Amino acid sequence: MSRIQKTLSDLQAQGKKALIPFITAGDPSPQLTVPLMHTLVESGADIIELGVPFSDPMADGPVIQRASERALKFGVGLRDVLQCVREFRVNNRNTPVVLMGYANPVERMGVEAFISAASDAGVDGVLIVDYPPEESSEFAAALRAAEMDAIFLLAPTSTAERIAQVGQLASGYVYYVSLKGVTGSGHLDLSAVADMMPRIREHVSVPVGVGFGIRDAETAKAIASVSDGVVIGSRIIQLMEEAGPEGAAAAVKSFVSGIRQALDA
Repeated sequence: MSRIQKTLSDLQAQGKKALIPFITAGDPSPQLTVPLMHTLVESGADIIELGVPFSDPMADGPVIQRASERALKFGVGLRDVLQCVREFRVNNRNTPVVLMGYANPVERMGVEAFISAASDAGVDGVLIVDYPPEESSEFAAALRAAEMDAIFLLAPTSTAERIAQVGQLASGYVYYVSLKGVTGSGHLDLSAVADMMPRIREHVSVPVGVGFGIRDAETAKAIASVSDGVVIGSRIIQLMEEAGPEGAAAAVKSFVSGIRQALDA
């Protein structure tokens, strides 16, 4: 059982929902990434999604695009992100870390080299936005062989065939993108998410986390009522952006703690 699977299994046994925050490695500065990861855990995060900065993050809205741009200005690349995980693991051996990014940096490093380096660093799962499930069976199998989980996206537009493909490949959890469009956009429709869950669970046996558009505790609690967990990224990065580097940790702690309290209430 992977660290992700154990974490989610333990939460389900306790009747609790997973809180999965996202930050971009290197934003607002490379020196703050590992401290921010620890702050997320202290504030109630169950799993951390760590974004790999990329110059063309096509699935991400303006907020996460700016986070990538800031990190890239510091020269943060995939190897630096893996080093962040390594440093995080010095003091935290339990909280799962999922790398979330795009194919180009992985392909440049080489898939085998990436999987080996990620495993050595202490990564628990990998979500590559532009690896379609139809072409990802070998990648998913290689991750599982290295005791890491392959995380895949589903969306409101996913067909039954696509959901079934993801169901066959995914381990750890599936990330359901609750909105059409990019991260941080649109208005989240709880009834539409609730309607989609039975369609997903018909083919997917792993837990389902829901993200995109969750901006406050009330919405997080509502989404958690129909899913296994919530994923929050844009709002966290926006709050850090507003607070500036000096206030980033305090802003994260206040917001994530509030979400945790709402999920557990």
